[in-house]
Amino acid sequence: MGALADLWRRTRSGSSVSADFEHALMREVMASELLRVKALIITAAILVVVIGTTYYFEEAAIERLWRGGMRPIYIYEILLPFILFELWVYTAIRRHMNKDRDLPIYRRYLGALIETSMPTVALMLHIQNMGTIKALGFVGPLAYCIFIVLSTLRLDFWLSAFTGLVAAVEMFCVAVFFHPPVASDPVPDLYYHGARSILVLILGVLAGAVGLQLRRSFAASIRAATARDRITDLFGQHVSPQVVERLMAEGASTQSDIRRVAVMFVDFRSFTASARSRSPQEVVDRLDGAFAVLVDVLDRHGGIVNKFLGDGFLALFGAPLDAADAAHRAVAAARDMLVAMERINAGSDWKLRIGIGIHFGEVVAGNIGSPRRKEYTVIGDTVNFASRLEALNKDFGSQLLISAAVREALGADCGDAVPLGEVPIRGYEQPMTVWQLG
Repeated sequence: MGALADLWRRTRSGSSVSADFEHALMREVMASELLRVKALIITAAILVVVIGTTYYFEEAAIERLWRGGMRPIYIYEILLPFILFELWVYTAIRRHMNKDRDLPIYRRYLGALIETSMPTVALMLHIQNMGTIKALGFVGPLAYCIFIVLSTLRLDFWLSAFTGLVAAVEMFCVAVFFHPPVASDPVPDLYYHGARSILVLILGVLAGAVGLQLRRSFAASIRAATARDRITDLFGQHVSPQVVERLMAEGASTQSDIRRVAVMFVDFRSFTASARSRSPQEVVDRLDGAFAVLVDVLDRHGGIVNKFLGDGFLALFGAPLDAADAAHRAVAAARDMLVAMERINAGSDWKLRIGIGIHFGEVVAGNIGSPRRKEYTVIGDTVNFASRLEALNKDFGSQLLISAAVREALGADCGDAVPLGEVPIRGYEQPMTVWQLG
């Protein structure tokens, strides 16, 4: 099973990855809720301005439409309390986001009920002054659509469906049962108003379906980002974007297993001594600049930095992704590193010299560590021997040493290799054959 599939499974089974995913999704949903509340506040404010302006310039037309019952105070009695309510909702969401807490579900449904009832109050006011037939044919019922459409930003199917249900039931009840004593309208047609209400309910269900699809899109994006973060955590402090994409596309096991990899150790020669005369900031800047160049070379050759080790690092070729030409990649990267260092040294008064050791062989690779903290790494004699090879550069005054296993894997592609003979290696009983390149 690939690492990505494993991550997906762990996401759904309540692991730490799942907790991160749920937290990120929760904040995304609440951010979408904030956008919905802003849209409602802006819409209500625009209605206040438009209705007030229309009444001011076209008072006769408004009075004729409302049968002389229109008063500006009606606008403020409905819309201003609604705006204040939405501001309170906005503040509550912000407060919960700052505390990294989700809104209780009952508050979401209560808010949907209160918001969707606002057009009902306006519709009743219209009927009171305009009559049932004219009021139901005017803008009142259309106001429900604003709340239903914006409910998609709740990213919750059931909340949108609930909004549609509230709108449908309240519109039907008002149309059928709300008849002021002064009204002279005919007896309402239940089928007529029922059909209109069912259409509003369907609109709420469709809005819920759209919101659900948006939620799935957000979830997919968050899962992808979580997967990338998880891959970066597992496979070292630096994983190139190309490697991340391959890991997500192909999958790679995080369980400990035996792999044949090329292990590279890189170290800056005499860096500590030369850094004593420099300020800490100069040291960091110089080291970071050199690392950036070397890591870029690794990226191009398909290697990853598994660990930064002070003024050096451990790089891998062939793990976590298999590579049949791991030794070739490692040597090619090492050669390019030497060329890159010459180039950056030419433009600096602080010359840096690197030592590189490469060995090829079997390692135990996997997610290793304590139950609370693990990291992807490699262990075994291959790693130890590569480290010893790198240290031998001091003795030979060289910069790139490889083992006999690397030389054999390269074959005819390593015609410039210079044998240094059987060399005693610290920690090993028998001398080992070492080759110099570059």
